[in-house]
Amino acid sequence: MPSKSAETTGPLPELYTGNAPSIIARRLFAATRPKFFPASVLPVLAGTAWGYSISGSLDWAVFLLALLATVCVHAGANVINDVGDDAIGTDRQNDTRIYPYTGGSRFIQSGILSARTMGRLGITLLAVAAAAGLILLMMRGETVLWFGVAGILLAILYSIGPLRLSGTGFGEFSVGIAFGVLPVTGAAWLQSGVLDQNVLLFSLPISAWVAAILLINEVPDRDADGATGKRTLAVRLGLGGTAIAYALIHVLATAVTIWLAVAGALPIATPLVPLALLFLALRAAASIRVGVADRARMTSAIEATLGVHTIGSLWLAGVALYPALVA
Repeated sequence: MPSKSAETTGPLPELYTGNAPSIIARRLFAATRPKFFPASVLPVLAGTAWGYSISGSLDWAVFLLALLATVCVHAGANVINDVGDDAIGTDRQNDTRIYPYTGGSRFIQSGILSARTMGRLGITLLAVAAAAGLILLMMRGETVLWFGVAGILLAILYSIGPLRLSGTGFGEFSVGIAFGVLPVTGAAWLQSGVLDQNVLLFSLPISAWVAAILLINEVPDRDADGATGKRTLAVRLGLGGTAIAYALIHVLATAVTIWLAVAGALPIATPLVPLALLFLALRAAASIRVGVADRARMTSAIEATLGVHTIGSLWLAGVALYPALVA
C-alpha cells in the first residue's frame, strides 16, 4: 500500500508559512526534495568504502567534504529542475503525479516559494558545492576540478539551457553518470588516489539503480512531459518500452556485480543481494506496463525502486569493505 504522504497531491502551504528561522529552514530544506538524498549520499559512501579497501586508511575531512559537495549538487539540481519544469509548464499541468515522488516539489505551484527564490536557492546550493570542491582541490589536486566541473555542469544542463538533457532522451544516462560514476569513482580516488577499470565497473550498478529511479518516476508524468515537449525516455518509449528498458537496467546492474565477483575484484558472494533485488525490480517493471491506471501499484513500484537503490548501494559498500576488515 502506498504511504500516506504519497496519497496527497502536494505540500501543505500551512506547514511552511512564517518567518521564524526554523520555519524558513524547514521551507528551504523541503524545497530540495530530501527524500531523494540517498541517491547522492550512498554513492559517496560506496566509493569511500572502495577507496578505503585499497588504501587502508580513511580521511574523514575529505569524506565529509565530498559528501557535502555531492549532496549540495544534488539539492541544487532538484531545485533548478523545478524551476525549469515550471518555466515550460510541465509541473503546472501535471495531474497524474504521485507526490512526493514525481511531479517535482510543488513548492512553486503551491505558492510556498516563487520561481525566483527557488532559482536563487539552487544557485546558492551549487555555490556551496563549489566551495567544498575548492577545498578538496587544495587538498587533493587538480583532478578534483574535473570531477566537480562535470557534476555541476550535468546538474545545470539536465534542466536548463539549450541542451535540457531531461527532455532529450539522455537525461536518464546523465543522471546515472552524475549520481553513480562521478561520486563513486571520485570518492574512491579521494581516499586511494587510484582510478582503474575495476572502480569504474563498481560504479555501474549504482549508476544503473539511480537511473532506474528517474525512469520509473517519469512514468506518472508522461502526459504532462509529452504535452510540453519534455521528451523523456518514458515519453519516447511508452509504457511497454519503458518497462523493458527498466528491466534491462537492473539486469545490467546485476550482471556487473557477477562479473566483479568472478574477476575477484569483489567477494564471490557479491551478486547474492543484487540477484534478490532483481526479482523485486522485475515486479516493478510489470507495474510500469500498467502505469497510473493503478496508482497504488505504481506507487509501490516507485518505492521498491528506491529500496533497490538503497539496499544495493549499502550492500556494495559492505562487500567493498569486507576484505579490508577481515585482513
